[in-house]
Amino acid sequence: MSEENKALVHRIYECFSQNNLDVLDELIASDFTDHNPNPGQAPGLEGLKQFISSMHSVLSDLQDNVEDMVAEGDKVVARLRISGTHQSEFMGAAPTGNQVTFTGIDILRIAEGKVVEHWGNSDELGMMRQLGVITEPGQSEEASPT
Repeated sequence: MSEENKALVHRIYECFSQNNLDVLDELIASDFTDHNPNPGQAPGLEGLKQFISSMHSVLSDLQDNVEDMVAEGDKVVARLRISGTHQSEFMGAAPTGNQVTFTGIDILRIAEGKVVEHWGNSDELGMMRQLGVITEPGQSEEASPT
C-alpha cells in the first residue's frame, strides 16, 4: 500500500506543477481537509484548486519537485523544493521577475485511494526574503533586493 500511496502523491505534485486541476478530482477527496490553509483559502478540494491556481499566477513557471518521500500506513511525507518566477503581486510584493526557490514538507493522509487530509509547512520566510518583502537581519531597507 505504501508504494501505491507514494505513486498517488507523486501524481498530485505533477498536477500541481502542470496546473492540471481537473485530474485532482480523481486524486483528492471532495471533502479534503487542509490543516494549514493559506489566508482566504476556501475549504475542501475547491480551495486547494484555488490555491494552486493562485500560486501559478504568482510564480509563472512553478515547479514542485519531490526531494524525498516516505510512506507508512495511510500517510505519505514529502520534502519538496518549489521554484518559479515571480510574475504577479504576492502578499504586497510587486512582481520582480526574480526566480525564487523555497522548501516545504507535506504530510498527506490517504483513504480509499484519495488524499483526505494535508498538513504542511513551507519556508515562506525564505520566499519573502527572495522577493525583497522581508530584509535579511542586519540589512537596511534600502539594501533589500527589488
